[in-house]
Amino acid sequence: MNPLVWNKFRRFGADKGSVGISITASGWGVFFSNGENWKVTRRFTLSILRDLGMGKRPIEGKIIEETEHLNNLIQSFEGKPFEKRVFTNAPPNITFGLLFGRRFEYSNPTFKTMLDLLNDLVILTVSPPAQFTNVYPILKHVLKTPKIIVQKIDQLKAIYKELLMEAKSNINESSWTTYTEAFLQKDMEEKEGDGNGKIFHEKNMLASMFDLMLGGTETTSSTLQWAILLMMKYPDIQKKVHEEIETVIGLERHPTWDDQKYLPYCLAVVHEIQRFGNILPLFPHSTLTDTHFRGYFIPKGTQVMPIFTSVLYDETQWETPYRFNPNHFLDADGKFLKKDAFFPFSKGRRVCAGESLARMELFLFFTGMLQKFTFSPPPGVDKADLDLTADPFFTLRPKPFKVCATPRQ
Repeated sequence: MNPLVWNKFRRFGADKGSVGISITASGWGVFFSNGENWKVTRRFTLSILRDLGMGKRPIEGKIIEETEHLNNLIQSFEGKPFEKRVFTNAPPNITFGLLFGRRFEYSNPTFKTMLDLLNDLVILTVSPPAQFTNVYPILKHVLKTPKIIVQKIDQLKAIYKELLMEAKSNINESSWTTYTEAFLQKDMEEKEGDGNGKIFHEKNMLASMFDLMLGGTETTSSTLQWAILLMMKYPDIQKKVHEEIETVIGLERHPTWDDQKYLPYCLAVVHEIQRFGNILPLFPHSTLTDTHFRGYFIPKGTQVMPIFTSVLYDETQWETPYRFNPNHFLDADGKFLKKDAFFPFSKGRRVCAGESLARMELFLFFTGMLQKFTFSPPPGVDKADLDLTADPFFTLRPKPFKVCATPRQ
């Protein structure tokens, strides 16, 4: 990922004169802003998401319901091969529920357009033309990619504004039921003052909506794609997952969040998928003060890229760091084992705001699908042919693959 180009993407084309904008520049939203804007917006976001039940039973029910919709879609292929992109359909609806209190049918044109635009932008913003433009801004007058990026940003922005208008028409001044309504209410309450200006306004809301959609779509969806690819690659591990699910909860009752206590192998597999998939290997930070580190002087405001691969693949922390091995998270008695070196959601003050939601989604979507289906390569494709090399976009996605799903009896 090139963070300079990505900041342009995230800011919805706020300055169309250039694709490259330093990520340390003043911005909006939850993930890429800095200073007081970030502090206030993140604190507000965490508070509202918790009040809406993030990581708790109300959201659990929505995830279980969405798993049924996803399983019905998988079932519709009747055992025939389908693309990995099918697994991107479910996670966005959980985020839409928090943002707008609604879900979209997978065939809904607006829903499909949003996912298409997000997918295109995730790919385009790390393409060579975009990165060249970021280093040499004059190339924006010659290369097509920067203009295409801006066009797609504007399309996504228009859809978000339309959804925002719907939210405005339903807002109740005395209460709120969604993140968007809470943000709008805060906007109406906030006044200019103290020379700092407003923080809760439309630009910040659109950027925050985008950040939450990105975090609730791209990262979780990519992890689910890795999950299915790895189950096909290692059918013996998939068999153990099936056996534990069948033994503990059977094939009828939906897996719940509480079941993780009784499904240690499934929980270990989900954690190992995250470790091995390593979908967000680096994430930009900035130094808050002048810093001395290991003999180096790092001035205040310097962009720093922590590389999480160095921990998730650390040979001193993992027995077989470059091999998919759920035993990394199991003790000698087969009980789940927490590892200090496991932090796929970043670390510190910038840790992922939706970590508790993502953990619940991954466990319930994964066990919910594996309860109902056996996943295997298409006819003529051997498990040895399955490629575990990642496509290096904004996240590390698995390369395109097809999969067959056989219902479990």
